[in-house]
Amino acid sequence: MTTLTGKWNYPTTVIFGPGRIAELPEACKQLGMKNPLLVTDEGLKDNTITKTALDACAAGGITAALFAKVKGNPTGQNVTDGVAAYKNGGHDGVIAFGGGSGIDAAKAIALMAGQDRPLWDFVDEGDNYLRVNIAGMAPVVAVPTTAGTGAEVGRASVITNEDTHEKKIIFHPNMLPARVVSDPGLTTGLPPHITAATGIDAYVHCFEAFCAPGFHPMADGIALEGIRLVAQYLPRACKDGKDIEARAHMLAAASMGAAAFQKGLGGVHALAHPLGAVYDKHHGLLNAILLPYVMIRNKDALTEKMDIISRMLDLPGRGFDAVLDWTLDLRQSLGIAHTLADINVPDDRAEDIGAMALADPSAGGNPLPLAANDYADVFRAACVGRIDGH
Repeated sequence: MTTLTGKWNYPTTVIFGPGRIAELPEACKQLGMKNPLLVTDEGLKDNTITKTALDACAAGGITAALFAKVKGNPTGQNVTDGVAAYKNGGHDGVIAFGGGSGIDAAKAIALMAGQDRPLWDFVDEGDNYLRVNIAGMAPVVAVPTTAGTGAEVGRASVITNEDTHEKKIIFHPNMLPARVVSDPGLTTGLPPHITAATGIDAYVHCFEAFCAPGFHPMADGIALEGIRLVAQYLPRACKDGKDIEARAHMLAAASMGAAAFQKGLGGVHALAHPLGAVYDKHHGLLNAILLPYVMIRNKDALTEKMDIISRMLDLPGRGFDAVLDWTLDLRQSLGIAHTLADINVPDDRAEDIGAMALADPSAGGNPLPLAANDYADVFRAACVGRIDGH
């Protein structure tokens, strides 16, 4: 029987709806910001939605500067450069703007703005978070522009250590943004392939959270509703990027996934993190490709969970095979690659990747305890498309 005990922490103030980017300056003012640094990734530097956010700040009497030197997989150097920009500009807060990369970097910059220790001293291990000088942390308003990671309601950042080629989770409870402005209108320009990859990322967050061991009925409920929303609205968002209803539900599902995975993640993320660090591939796309292969490895522990998901999705069949078939069909319909080889990830470092996956904190939430060689085998299967019976 599952132990009926848990420690639950849930999200923050979210200002949600089309057009609500206009309320960004008010959110900044509520946190005492007059001169924030808007942090985003390189791809959004000259994007119209970034100008929209900066113009909204100016219209509301907020003087915001732009820092966009953030890679798709943000690095420790990106954080260091951002902290320098923050200090040099005399800023008093951070606007975390973009997808997971921009928001993760921004939260780490806000953390490090007033710390004397190096970034890697705050890796999510043991009680490292107690080292943080909380008074030195800058306030954060998060503005998501993709419906994927849910980083806007997360208490951590995933940052790549370029020296070791490892993704590290930087954590402190106060990294949770105090305000979130979620405007689905900012996501309507996402191309279908990014919409698909980020959308399945949101699905994987919900799926792994629901399947993680432990007693957390609130997380389970949110995860199931997130799964339902993705199933219903992701195909619509991919088909018509201007479908504001679909975009809104997907943005909600992304935040729900990140709220739910406070319960835990699992083998998909345990593999995706090192693969992203080593091969510099899109995190959501890696999750989307890896999902069915990890599902198969975990099959023996998923009987009850897959029965629930298949019934909730009203699939023609019930149980594991029905959910796996639906997952494969969804990926194919959205144009997601079936193998890692399709995105030029080789299997020549399978043992290394397996060891790195085992060491990743996400591995602790996997439904089954897997060894490094198990992860290596799943990785090899994902490289060649080995799905037994399919």
